[in-house]
Amino acid sequence: MSSPSLLIEIVLVYLVTDKSHLDIFSNRPQPKKKRKSRTAFTNHQIFELEKRFLYQKYLSPADRDEIAASLGLSNAQVITWFQNRRAKQKRDIEELKKDFESVKVFSGHKSFLENVNDLSILKKKPLHPDAAVMGGLAAAAAAGMMPVVTAPPPPPPPLPHHSPQK
Repeated sequence: MSSPSLLIEIVLVYLVTDKSHLDIFSNRPQPKKKRKSRTAFTNHQIFELEKRFLYQKYLSPADRDEIAASLGLSNAQVITWFQNRRAKQKRDIEELKKDFESVKVFSGHKSFLENVNDLSILKKKPLHPDAAVMGGLAAAAAAGMMPVVTAPPPPPPPLPHHSPQK
């Protein structure tokens, strides 16, 4: 039977010499192949892909083969480009919806300048009792809340009256 100190010494020597237990990636299989670098499409390729995307969001395998061959790309590159383009279109549409909603909410409120103009009317002393009403109507018209009403043009001068000559 071996002594406990000898057993501890053997374990310590093993731990010091074998460091694989310290490597957290030691059980992972090594990658088989390197990842392909990012493709830099030419302007012509992008133009042709975008042109096709305008009327066809999804490609059949035959269409994909045709585009890949005509542009000098692989099928995988065409597949990936169309997937990414559909995702970009979806993001753009969502952003436009958010912008539209914020414009609808904002347009429902008076602007700061409209509120300041309304407050300045309250500070003025009307010269005539009807002046306050007219000032309020003018402010409302200026704020686009009602059409601007102008005085009708004066009537045309009367035509000269010719009496029948005898």
